[in-house]
Amino acid sequence: MDSLDLQTQLEKHHSASFGWAISCCHRDFQEAESVLQNVYLKILEGKARYDGKSEFKTWLFAVIRITALDARRWHFLNKLRLSKYKENVKHKIKVYDYDEKIYHSEIQVLFQDLLSTLPSKQREVLQLVFYHDLSLQEAAEVMEVSLGTARTHYDRGKKRLREWIEEKGIKINESELGRRENQAAI
Repeated sequence: MDSLDLQTQLEKHHSASFGWAISCCHRDFQEAESVLQNVYLKILEGKARYDGKSEFKTWLFAVIRITALDARRWHFLNKLRLSKYKENVKHKIKVYDYDEKIYHSEIQVLFQDLLSTLPSKQREVLQLVFYHDLSLQEAAEVMEVSLGTARTHYDRGKKRLREWIEEKGIKINESELGRRENQAAI
């Protein structure tokens, strides 16, 4: 079958093909559109070839069915692959109400302001350890300094943070009481 005949047959059966794709995709119109587009690409690129052993419509519907099954299989496997990450994320993410989100964001802004006033090496090591979850050894490698130097900057930075927190009278407490006591500082 030549390219022109193929296009004519695809146009002739387009409505029925889309209906079959919707059925194969469990009434998901977007997935059906995607599947049908992939089917047309397969056919026009020669990856799926009509051999004339059956009616064109029968062959076309078989290609749609197989493509829809492949798409569903791919989506299923992708969900399985991502589910292990999703489970890890669920355990790490805390759900806060609106007030808690505001409280945490205000405390973070205060810490960011303080970090910006620290000397660069102290700021770098604290950011690498606190915000990027690196160990002191890893932070030292990133900063290209010895472990002892990184530890010194880390300790001095933490000491300055502690002094600043005491100066401001901020109680780092995740409870409602901690938020109420910190309102003056925030």
